[in-house]
Amino acid sequence: MRERIKFWSALVSVLAILAMVAGCAGPSTPSGSPTATTSTPPPAKEIVIGVVAPLTGEAATFGKSTQQGAQLAADEWNAKGGLLGGKIKLVVADDKGDPTEAAAAFTRLIEQDKVVAIVGTVMSKCSLAGAPICQAKKIPMISPTSTNPKVTEVGDFIFRACFIDPFQGTVGAKFAFDNLGVRKAACIFDVGNDYTKGLSEFFRDKFIELGGEIVGFEAHPTGTTDFNAQLTKMISAGPELIYISDYYNDAGLIMKQARALGFKGYFLGGDGWDSPDLVKIGGDAVEGGFFTNHFSKDDPRPEVQNLVKAYTEKFGEPPDALAALAYDAANLLFDAINRAGTTDGPAVRDAMKAANFKAVSGQITFDANRNPVKAAVIIEMKNGQQVYKATVQP
Repeated sequence: MRERIKFWSALVSVLAILAMVAGCAGPSTPSGSPTATTSTPPPAKEIVIGVVAPLTGEAATFGKSTQQGAQLAADEWNAKGGLLGGKIKLVVADDKGDPTEAAAAFTRLIEQDKVVAIVGTVMSKCSLAGAPICQAKKIPMISPTSTNPKVTEVGDFIFRACFIDPFQGTVGAKFAFDNLGVRKAACIFDVGNDYTKGLSEFFRDKFIELGGEIVGFEAHPTGTTDFNAQLTKMISAGPELIYISDYYNDAGLIMKQARALGFKGYFLGGDGWDSPDLVKIGGDAVEGGFFTNHFSKDDPRPEVQNLVKAYTEKFGEPPDALAALAYDAANLLFDAINRAGTTDGPAVRDAMKAANFKAVSGQITFDANRNPVKAAVIIEMKNGQQVYKATVQP
């Protein structure tokens, strides 16, 4: 019995020694590889931000500018070390200018891509589809350009970088009445678009309040390309100005068809005109038209000229207002995350509310409804180019 015990004790000792030797030897390596193990540092933390924009569809040029403006802002932050110790990663989704697609894009970014915040989207009808999703998930959202007041009324996680339609409509009406001396105006708009319908309503109400007369208020269905019926009716009433709240693609056609019908008065619109395609579509008919906007590349402020230089160097063309507002929206969001010291939704929301930010489109603070308080500019179409006309303070 004692011999057995000695045998097993010896065996255990031998196995223990062998195990120690194997442990010291380390893992085997391929021939020619270094025998010492090397540890791979963990990848840097990423701050994943969603961007939603109409990259295809009726407002595709808006989507391109929005994506590029947000990307430039992210690149600049990353070049300076990133955000909260990590690099900013943008995940871009195409809403195609369609509310159903927008809802799907917002959901996908939140559920699958795990974004901590969203810059987007452009069109008010699409932001109104995405905002309830962000609000329910407590994901901060800042729209660069959705001007319909209802967007931020969805909830306290929803912000915007642009002024709202009541202000824009009021500015347009005052400019028409005071600066152009117009006393009779007509409006045409896309009845299926919250932005265009609302903007025309705000223009109408302010113009009447100032003492002007609205002699035509004509709606057209989304997708219309022949506006002659609405224009013939309006022009017969003798307006001095036609207020076209539609996006650039429709606005260009409307102006062209109105001139063909003999209209010789003014055209005026909103920031939806801001696209190089306006002139491509409307040609000479857009000449002398005016529109309210958030930004002019001709503004001499250093913030504006620095953006124009950086954007042109990166993308080969100067920024439009869509690019500038996306740049501002992204920077507002990044600044809020930085000040919050976390990507936690409620903390970022609170930091956004307290913003006092020197943006390209002006010094921005937020009112109680998370709408920015800032100025607007008037742009004139002259020789096929956008020309800065005036700045209107809030």
